[in-house]
Amino acid sequence: MQRVLVTGGLGFIGSHFIELLLSKGYYVINIDKKTYLSREDLDFDKNKNYELILKDINDIRVLPADISHIVNFAAESHVEDSIVDSTNFVRTNINGVHNLLELVRELPPDKRPVFVHISTDEVYGDIADGTFSESDRLHPSSPYSATKAAADQLVIAWARTHGLKVRICRSSNNYGYGQHGTKLIPNTMKRAIKGHKALIHGHGKYTREWTFVGDNCHATYLVMTKGKDGEIYNISSGDERENLAVVRAVLRVMGKSEDHIEYGADRPGQDVRYALKTDKIRALGWEPTMTLEQYLPICKERNEERTRKMGPGKKKELLRLLGLEKLFHA
Repeated sequence: MQRVLVTGGLGFIGSHFIELLLSKGYYVINIDKKTYLSREDLDFDKNKNYELILKDINDIRVLPADISHIVNFAAESHVEDSIVDSTNFVRTNINGVHNLLELVRELPPDKRPVFVHISTDEVYGDIADGTFSESDRLHPSSPYSATKAAADQLVIAWARTHGLKVRICRSSNNYGYGQHGTKLIPNTMKRAIKGHKALIHGHGKYTREWTFVGDNCHATYLVMTKGKDGEIYNISSGDERENLAVVRAVLRVMGKSEDHIEYGADRPGQDVRYALKTDKIRALGWEPTMTLEQYLPICKERNEERTRKMGPGKKKELLRLLGLEKLFHA
């Protein structure tokens, strides 16, 4: 049984990846410091092939023994927070990655695990036309994406200088169940439930590619098991939409007018458009399986069904886990 170390495995994408690994029979060691972004609706502890180490990746001094891979999801990821104060982003996204790389470097070469680093399409900056390939220059726009780009460069440098086996995944916007309530899709849903208008930065014409979290995790798994050392893999469904179009799709499912929208100020350093070339990950056999139109009704129905089955106390707890706690009135 292979032992895989996952960092940030209580977070949105990391938790889905752990579910995938456990379903495939891996032994998973999860390092997570458990912040407000961590999911609390997980039952990994019931699985005999799972263990949790409650620590900051900066505070790890020795890696668990006999691990074949490290898959590093641990990161501060809220762009708005990075604009207000970037301190934690530097600490986790740069210093934390540096610590993990050094711990791998200290091992004998034949004992070193493959280091799979989870990055983002935001490291490229924006692009008016066309798509970014993995060899394109990095031009981050926000403190968040700058720290992620710095981490990518550390990973690449440690591979070249110290001979580490590394692979990097750069994925587009993810959506899926368990995502934090401040993100665009769950935030729009919870505001619709409350009767409030959806919030959009600026004019809402900013374009992103949207990938289902399960599809992203399957792509990451292919990189972990079939990817080549030293390579970077873009991951995206290619489903390119303006933020305004995404919000309107959510509102339709929630039974709200497509004009039920409130426009706010632009975010400083706002990127206009992201788009990725994904030939490399598709060459490993990956294809997306979920669309936004398929997911949104499923998410709405799942939330409603779970809520109906619960008493007042449990219902309040569920709403808190979904990021909807402010909508609950006892």
